[in-house]
Amino acid sequence: MKKFQLLSASIMMLAAASQADTYALKSPNSRVQVDITNNGGGLSYTLSLDGKQIISESSLGLIINNKPLGNNEMQFLSKENSSVNESFNLLGRTKTVADHYNTYTLKFAAKDERKLNLNLIVRAYDEGVAIRYQLPNQSGLDQFTIQNELTQFIFANDYNCFGFNQGKFVHSHEGEFDPVKSSMIRQHNLYDNPLVCKTGVGQTTFALAESDVRDYPGSWFTGTGGGANGVETRLTYSVDNLPDGSNYASVRAKMSAKGFNTPWRVVMLGDNPGKLAESSLIAALGEPTQIKDTSWIKPGKTAWDWWNDNQVVFGKGATASKPGMNTDTYKAYIDFAATLGLQYILIDEGWHKGSTITSKPGSDLLTPVPAMDMPAILSYAKSKNVGVWVWLQWKQLDWQMAEALEAYEKWGIKGIKVDFMDRSDQEMVDYFHKLLTMTAKHHIMVDLHGAYPPNGLVRTYPHYLTQEGVLGAEYNKWSSRVTATHNVTLPFTRMILGPIDYTPGGFLHATPEEFPKLRRNTLPYVKTTRGQALAMYVVYDSPLQMLADSPINYSKTEGAWPKPKSDWADGLEFIKDVPTTWDETRILQGDIGQYIVSARRKGKDWYIGAMTNEEGRALNIPLNFLDKGKYKAQIWQDGKTISSLNKTETTQSNADSLTLTLAPSGGAVVLLKK
Repeated sequence: MKKFQLLSASIMMLAAASQADTYALKSPNSRVQVDITNNGGGLSYTLSLDGKQIISESSLGLIINNKPLGNNEMQFLSKENSSVNESFNLLGRTKTVADHYNTYTLKFAAKDERKLNLNLIVRAYDEGVAIRYQLPNQSGLDQFTIQNELTQFIFANDYNCFGFNQGKFVHSHEGEFDPVKSSMIRQHNLYDNPLVCKTGVGQTTFALAESDVRDYPGSWFTGTGGGANGVETRLTYSVDNLPDGSNYASVRAKMSAKGFNTPWRVVMLGDNPGKLAESSLIAALGEPTQIKDTSWIKPGKTAWDWWNDNQVVFGKGATASKPGMNTDTYKAYIDFAATLGLQYILIDEGWHKGSTITSKPGSDLLTPVPAMDMPAILSYAKSKNVGVWVWLQWKQLDWQMAEALEAYEKWGIKGIKVDFMDRSDQEMVDYFHKLLTMTAKHHIMVDLHGAYPPNGLVRTYPHYLTQEGVLGAEYNKWSSRVTATHNVTLPFTRMILGPIDYTPGGFLHATPEEFPKLRRNTLPYVKTTRGQALAMYVVYDSPLQMLADSPINYSKTEGAWPKPKSDWADGLEFIKDVPTTWDETRILQGDIGQYIVSARRKGKDWYIGAMTNEEGRALNIPLNFLDKGKYKAQIWQDGKTISSLNKTETTQSNADSLTLTLAPSGGAVVLLKK
């Protein structure tokens, strides 16, 4: 009897194998290959790089209207192939992004009683692979729900990964990307995007992420369970009430004439971690923008009040006033910004009636508090050629969005910082699209805080300059979590998805040993060097970049701005001039949590930023990426103390190498002018 059962099982397995169809797709350089298989058990895929399997056979499919679709028997209908080799412009790590890939659409129909059609759209780039589900327009699917995806990423080996395990759906997406073996990721874990892993073959590194999320919730990664070494997607469940008062735990979908698309499920690939940091794959997978006139979108740097607790020194012409939420304070910030040639100031929480971090009723986004003479502030800023951004709580903005944005456009507000979304369910995803669509109509730029990780929206909405969703410099005010190791982990993890509003610029420095005694909310310290403070402006992507510290700390002696350059704090002259958008980015050296050397080109000039963890190191940097000819090199690197810099000038060519000496928790920058 047992022999008969084994024989029957073998015959069934052979029958299933004989019925399996595999559809292979290679990247333009033929190094990346994804194989989609349709067998008696449903749809699955594998992913390889240079013939070595990265993702083993992993399931595909959806749970739609509480029934699986895709992991049951599927009938193949047709296949459509094409290749794309285009480009588009982007504000950020590179000016021109190559959108070069091979793609096919595989069309299937379920063989169960529903006979629903399901399309798989697959793209293979040199930088990775993206797969999305498409539900074509079909009878019986006018409105439907998706309870979850069946998408898995079964790893070929037990990889060394770096991930941010939030553990709950409601969160500001601010945390550390800690090392974890892939076999230790459990079913109860909730890992945020991206999950970055090393394969153990050379320095090959990959990352799991998503892009083009619309009419859908954000996703997380959780263990597969059952002993499988890998992860699977889990969708965000709503924790907030919908406008009709109901709660839901599934995707609410409505079919359009073009069908319904899920987000892209992305596997980014690189020969080393730096290749992920160079890549713009997540942006390339975003929906192309429909904004025709982008002349009003102007990246730049901004002075900022909140981190330093509004600490300024007033000039002789100002009336007697204490630093705080008042007209004189912001005129002083405007003077500071104008002296340095900064494009903006940012007025944070507290400027309007009822301004609060919670969704408190009774707010009025059009009525400034009595101490804030907004017409006078805006007029003074305009006279100094400085633009103004303002902070808003997301729900309070939602209550008055149309009238507030219309008014701000008339006032001359250049941008808004919207805060405390702290979710990625479908309702919040819809809010992001609504907000970014309406701000575009009123020519208002956007910085989102308390936001879910970037997923390609920077291509769709180019006025969406930056966002938080990162454990940044603000944590220096109340914790010791912002370490040098954390700082050099971010470029290879969170930043590979898109810009980060880390808010650099802290100019009060302490060693890790001193920091707990010096930690404070007003004029806070950082536990990294002045050299690392400068390097962040090269290493971190953000078309809107903050100068987080007080004008007080950006000067050698106390006194109101403007000041002569001889009175500026060491390194401020570099921050003043460093760009916030780049024509080209190359990661020259580095490793996750260890160190990084970034080279960025703006026009004919190159900027190098180097940062290290708590280990000091001497770096030899070949300059073979430069064009032929001589370059004048200005070098700022760690000095004798944690707050000082050693500045030198040399002449270099592409046949030379630079040696940079980084102190523990330190950094350096180089400006190369031809």
